Amino acid sequence: MTTSLPETATLSRRGLLKFSLGASVFLATAGVGASLSGCSSSHPASGYKALRDSDLPMLRALIAVLLAGSQSADKMQDAVAGTLQSLDYSLDHLSPEMLKLTRQLFDVLAMPVTRGPLTGIWGAWENASAEQIRHFLARWQNSSLDLLRMGHSSLVQLVMMAWYSRAESWAHCGYPGPPKI
Repeated sequence: MTTSLPETATLSRRGLLKFSLGASVFLATAGVGASLSGCSSSHPASGYKALRDSDLPMLRALIAVLLAGSQSADKMQDAVAGTLQSLDYSLDHLSPEMLKLTRQLFDVLAMPVTRGPLTGIWGAWENASAEQIRHFLARWQNSSLDLLRMGHSSLVQLVMMAWYSRAESWAHCGYPGPPKI
């Protein structure tokens, strides 16, 4: 009598990588499909030109973590709101194709069916701790999947460009501001 397991029951490293890649592609496709099919609104949120209501909770949580240490706690809410306004301005001036890609990224992060598996944040963004968000960012930054690394880079660059375009960010980094003409 043989007590060994059949070879098909083991999952090789290559098999695991293939499974992970397939699952990631499936989840990303589900998010993109939902955004293209109209499951997410394409109408801007009140007071914004490009950002939608579904984008705001994720961006508020993300911006607060990325700006941690740059502002005192009493100024953080204004810093987040100002950064959102700058980000909205930038997104409103993107080409239609770049805006479409950015919205697809935001949709994947906003939809619970894709947000949980891809970010590790299973609940609402409003309830995510700063540590959970930092873990999500590190997970994407160090991912073996190019798509997730590109998503991380896009998110961080969009937020940082929006933040550093604001005058209140300049003092923190020692920039005196543009020359007066």
